[in-house]
Amino acid sequence: MLVEIDGSIYEGGGAIFRNSLALSAATQRPVKVFRIRAKRSKPGLRPQHLMVAKALTRMTLGKATGLAIGSQEVIFYPQRVLGGSYVLDIGTAGSITLLLQAILPAAVFASSKVKLKVIGGTDVPMAPPVDYFHHVFLPALRDMGVIVHLKLLRRGHYPKGGGICEVEVDPVNVLAPILRLERGEITRVSGVAHAVRLPKHVVERIASSAEDALRRHGIEGVEIKRDYRPNRGHLGPGAGIVLWAIDDLGNVLGADALGKRGKPSEQVGREAAEKLIKEIQSGCPVDRHLGDMLIPYMAMASGRSEIRVSCLTLHTLSNIAVAEKILGVSFSISGREGAPATIAVEGAAIRRS
Repeated sequence: MLVEIDGSIYEGGGAIFRNSLALSAATQRPVKVFRIRAKRSKPGLRPQHLMVAKALTRMTLGKATGLAIGSQEVIFYPQRVLGGSYVLDIGTAGSITLLLQAILPAAVFASSKVKLKVIGGTDVPMAPPVDYFHHVFLPALRDMGVIVHLKLLRRGHYPKGGGICEVEVDPVNVLAPILRLERGEITRVSGVAHAVRLPKHVVERIASSAEDALRRHGIEGVEIKRDYRPNRGHLGPGAGIVLWAIDDLGNVLGADALGKRGKPSEQVGREAAEKLIKEIQSGCPVDRHLGDMLIPYMAMASGRSEIRVSCLTLHTLSNIAVAEKILGVSFSISGREGAPATIAVEGAAIRRS
């Protein structure tokens, strides 16, 4: 039975399309997504969304219609998820991590290990930076039984891209539920500040300003790695920082900021620190971005998952709506949009075929 998903709901962006195809591939349930990215300035598929559809079609021996730039309707018929090695070149600075968000839900149920080489943007606006993906999101997946190895070979920034990541996914038979309701004491704050094809003082100023801002709020023992890459074949300049805080219960909260032309390096570091401080002050064990990224896995897991997020976002709500429609689960939410919330669901217990 074809499940129909309206791509204009809630924020009306690409996340609805990506999550629809991700859950369709993972469950082999065909979907029709219409009004794709209806609320964006350029509606329809962009190169990164087209790559999602093509990659999942290939990985599932599936069929799809409507695969063209600008298309606002796609019908996707997946079959079983195959393991193996895949090279995925987005061709632009389209986000590698957003592509991986769509690939991983299917890859965890593949017939064998999945190896990916993905080329595109590693640190770009409106997407999780690769270091957030590595140090915040993947540890949460590990709690659900999913082991993903990620290796950053080259950074890629907007507008040229050219970043390269290698990823290995070990499939599972079933996902374990996740329970994150309590926040412990913060025991460590770490981070990565990076600068590519820019003067070395840029990365130092970003990191130092973040350290100073955290110290002013009483957070000591901060360890921020300086990742300075003066050239090494990168296609264009860029800079940014990702910070993460770990508590004594094993929860990880993350925050980030990107540099851009005309934005002082000190502002970049301070911005990330202030975001992380806000997450810590919320008292919640799950930050706003991790919350929406966990929704598909909670819906597919076997058993009851429950998380407390610092902020209920439109992205989270749209991910919940897609999961409920495709998997037939029912989420409960205690809280309102823009505020802390508790999200719970009895998962559909999807199993590897």
